[in-house]
Amino acid sequence: MATAENTGDLPSEILHALSEKEPLLSAEAFPSIKSADVKSALDRLGSRSMLTYETIDREEAVLEPEAEQIAASGSHEARVFEALRNAMGGLTVAELESAVGDKNVAKVGQGKAFKSKWIAKGKDGKLVASAESIEDTTREQLQIIQKTSTHPDPKVITDLKKRKLIKMQKVISFKINKGPKFALEMVKEETDLTADMLASGAWKTANFKPYNFKALGADQNAGALHPLNKVRHEFRQIFFEMGFEEMPTNHFVETGFWNFDALFVPQQHPARDLQDTFYISDPVSADKPRAESDDDKADYEEYWKNVKDVHQEGKYGSIGYRYPWAEDESLRLVLRTHTTAISTAMLHKLAQQKGPDGRPPPARYFSIDRVFRNETVDATHLAEFHQVEGVIADYGLTLGGLMEFMTTFFEKMGLGADLRFKPAYNPYTEPSMEIFSFHKGLNKLVEIGNSGMFRPEMLEAMGLPKDMRVYGWGLSLERPTMIKYKVNNIRELLGHKVDLSFIERNPAVRLEKT
Repeated sequence: MATAENTGDLPSEILHALSEKEPLLSAEAFPSIKSADVKSALDRLGSRSMLTYETIDREEAVLEPEAEQIAASGSHEARVFEALRNAMGGLTVAELESAVGDKNVAKVGQGKAFKSKWIAKGKDGKLVASAESIEDTTREQLQIIQKTSTHPDPKVITDLKKRKLIKMQKVISFKINKGPKFALEMVKEETDLTADMLASGAWKTANFKPYNFKALGADQNAGALHPLNKVRHEFRQIFFEMGFEEMPTNHFVETGFWNFDALFVPQQHPARDLQDTFYISDPVSADKPRAESDDDKADYEEYWKNVKDVHQEGKYGSIGYRYPWAEDESLRLVLRTHTTAISTAMLHKLAQQKGPDGRPPPARYFSIDRVFRNETVDATHLAEFHQVEGVIADYGLTLGGLMEFMTTFFEKMGLGADLRFKPAYNPYTEPSMEIFSFHKGLNKLVEIGNSGMFRPEMLEAMGLPKDMRVYGWGLSLERPTMIKYKVNNIRELLGHKVDLSFIERNPAVRLEKT
């Protein structure tokens, strides 16, 4: 039988072997050739209709290293028996281990030899051989498998697998038959129609290689947008459609003044503890808020004083928190815990604008960016995540209008029908509401946002008129993304545990499509 061990022309060897025997079994004709190489050659010949083949899958037994040792030197129990038979008067356990030369062999072999009644314990406590002769069945079984990769008795295979002496591996071979265009030599096929062929007329008799319309294109390893970026894009489109202006969010580090104090968050609030907030160690603090021009300098100084008075003594109809407000605490630098710090600064700038009626004009702002909180990481929380925030400043706003707007806003995401509102407390909004949506993956209601109407103590301190109301709401970018992409664990969406294939294969999302 022809073989391909000594030649690189495997397709030619297959053709010659097939001319001598049909059908041809690849496992017999080419035992040392990898099945992948054989398949590649068969596909090449099959595309020219020179042969046909069918794939044969089977499992064969392969000896583990311990089994190879048994096939060569005998089973553990046989080695224990031989050691005791050669010893006059028997052996102690320690002496047996020394005689066998392997503590594990002696231990395992004793149990099996006792069970087979090959050995026994003498009156003096030593181990002795109790049989005249034995048959090392285990060794014989493994030697058969070693030669044929099979054993006639399936129970033997099952027993040896349990003892972890053999493992089963999949083997692929091929049954090959001649095709309609079978020949001993491959005809050269042209892959391109050239100008020379057209000029000489050689194209008329040339044999062209047929197109393979089933061939897959090469992977281009193109980049892919992260699901968070896809959902972020949809959020931005929703905001722009509803007439919002995007806020600048390039300040990851904020002072306690903008992140907490300007929002009427007391300096003793738990959110300002180390276990909830990341503080900057170098530099520790910043300067007071200052205006971009001298014309606004007085306004910033007045705003600083108003915030202090609201906290310490009360103002604008509020009694405040009644504690000594510390400037040093207000100037500490933190990784921002929410993008509301940006919203506060934008509302303060809005208070300085004057519309046609001499009052600040209505405005709509939004932002989508990262925030940082010193939280315990679990299936729905990370220490770093993205916050989506919206602010509407206008006259005559009511809580019912906020709920209606939230329903409209989330309906554009395909979540409006499942919304639930729950009263909540925020230092800077009153009234306040938490927003929930049902997560089918987690099979429970999941909080997706927080909302409310900013307090007068916060707004009037900026210089905004008393009759101007401000809606504020925020939600994470991760949780709506988890709902849309059916992700149960936020750590599979963002962080070092993310599967890159998950990023590559997920389609673009349309939030209004359920």
